[in-house]
Amino acid sequence: MSTRVLIDHRAGGASVLRHPEKAHRPDNPIQRKPAWIRVKAPNHPVYHETRALMRANRLVTVCEEAACPNIGECWAQRHATMMIMGDVCTRACAFCNVATGQPHALDADEPARVADAVARLGLRHVVITSVDRDDLDDGGAAHFAAVIGALRAAAPATTIEVLTPDFLRKPGAVEVGVAARPDVFNHNLETVPRLYPAIRPGARYYQSLRLLDRVKQLDPTLFTKSGLMVGLGEGRTEVAQVMDDLRVADVDFLTIGQYLQPTVKHAAVAEFVTPDAFADYARVARGKGFLLVSATPLTRSSYHADADFAALREARAARLAGHA
Repeated sequence: MSTRVLIDHRAGGASVLRHPEKAHRPDNPIQRKPAWIRVKAPNHPVYHETRALMRANRLVTVCEEAACPNIGECWAQRHATMMIMGDVCTRACAFCNVATGQPHALDADEPARVADAVARLGLRHVVITSVDRDDLDDGGAAHFAAVIGALRAAAPATTIEVLTPDFLRKPGAVEVGVAARPDVFNHNLETVPRLYPAIRPGARYYQSLRLLDRVKQLDPTLFTKSGLMVGLGEGRTEVAQVMDDLRVADVDFLTIGQYLQPTVKHAAVAEFVTPDAFADYARVARGKGFLLVSATPLTRSSYHADADFAALREARAARLAGHA
């Protein structure tokens, strides 16, 4: 295992613990992955070109910070998910490999650098996510809006998906994000409410649901999206109940993927969910009325996001035509 998942080498060459809040937790041994979720090491030439562009523009990607298993495939197609507002999160979720601690001040030049990279990559669709910034009065909503504005100017043909924090106790933040007019507003519930205290202790399940519901109240034309991880000990009935909650909030698109344990200090994998079980989740979700569902072991929020957005628009058009 790379020390990258445990130690960061940051400014000045100093080494710091990536997850200081987890350092004294007992180890959870990492289980061998089943064949259906093993991936090849990235080695495509375009992968290295994408990586070089991220470095040249001094950009952070969730692909690297969250140790996404799909990075080789996505970056070989020039699909990189930008993570704005730094690489240090104010939360300490038990599943997440993003570094935790006290973040630096926002970088006013970041929106322009993100827009430049997207234009150079020639992306049809881009996903912009962020760390949680509980230290900011608006949770970073205005910075999201600035990035969206810069993207519209530099790459007007590119559709924009934002994957935002929950903006817990940040009045007006959701309104700022919606007013910036992304094409897709994504916020992940991550897991079932019973597991929030252990897996997502800094968040509140019903706050996340309210956020998604509020987006649709403010602008019913925006596509909304949310994602779940499975394999953390949730029950099938609990997952079905979350689907119902999301449909009450009129969420359009649901993603479900397998939780993979980043380090021995993170939450243990309770189960490797089989491809057949994922197919069953997809069938149930489609029956509940989502416009689009992606449910596979390697599904992540931004995996195949460009093709999924095209399918999402087609699905809405077909549904509206059917109601005409």
